Amino acid sequence: MTEQIWTHIPIMAPQIADYLLTNFEGTYIDGTLGLGGHTKYFLSHLGARARVLGFDKDEEALKMAQERVNDPRLSVFHKSYTESPAVLKELGLEGADGALFDLGLSSYQLDNPARGFSLLRDGPLDMRFDKQNPLSAAEIVNTWPMAELERVLTQYGEERNATKIALAIMRARKEAPIETTERLKAVVETVYGPKRGKTHPATQTFQALRIACNRELESVEQLLTSLADIIKPGGRAAILTFHSLEDRLVKTHFKALAQSGGWKLVTKHALAPEYEEVRQNRRSRSAKLRVIERVKK
Repeated sequence: MTEQIWTHIPIMAPQIADYLLTNFEGTYIDGTLGLGGHTKYFLSHLGARARVLGFDKDEEALKMAQERVNDPRLSVFHKSYTESPAVLKELGLEGADGALFDLGLSSYQLDNPARGFSLLRDGPLDMRFDKQNPLSAAEIVNTWPMAELERVLTQYGEERNATKIALAIMRARKEAPIETTERLKAVVETVYGPKRGKTHPATQTFQALRIACNRELESVEQLLTSLADIIKPGGRAAILTFHSLEDRLVKTHFKALAQSGGWKLVTKHALAPEYEEVRQNRRSRSAKLRVIERVKK
């Protein structure tokens, strides 16, 4: 693979920096470091004593981010962002001045066929952010019962043909294990037919399996309930979501926090990338940004 394949464009970086970087010499968290695009941008706008704590469950991406950012102000942690409160405590910090949680996939994950995330390239049906995670997408499609497959497709993929797809998976795996992304695509196509229009019919199935094997929504819920242990008074949290399930969780919890009196909404509604950014980076088109500020303990 060439270096160009792993080129990463951080989504809405200038807007996020404007909202988030309120203390020029502060401590910030990049909860999903990815390839380090947002962090590199942030550090170019921060002072010499500022620091960024970068978290990611993907060890390979973490190493690449550290090399790309190449800045002593960045400290990296091979951990989920849900562990950031414990890390802050270990470092003797009362909290961060700001934290970004970009809940999308990195270009490296999407474009690397060996990771099994993409519909566009054949590869092993993996989809794990952390390779130490014992549960892969292949494990789910080949061993979980029909009812669980149907639940995952409905709950995490909002798939209207969940029952038919689950049944097709059950039939296909009896013939041979479903071990590649191409095979899974073909199984879904037996229900929908081949791709029509811009979106492949297996998109929602892939989304559902990725969310299930990485326990993504559980992690988002845990993050939202622990924001007071991450953000210090006067600090802000910014969350980028890429599908309605995550955005609804963030919207609902931010609203509840604001009503509690200890927080205020910095963005009253979700913000979207500007037209020019979407034109240059199609992967940004579904992004939604919400920002909240902690005003008191």
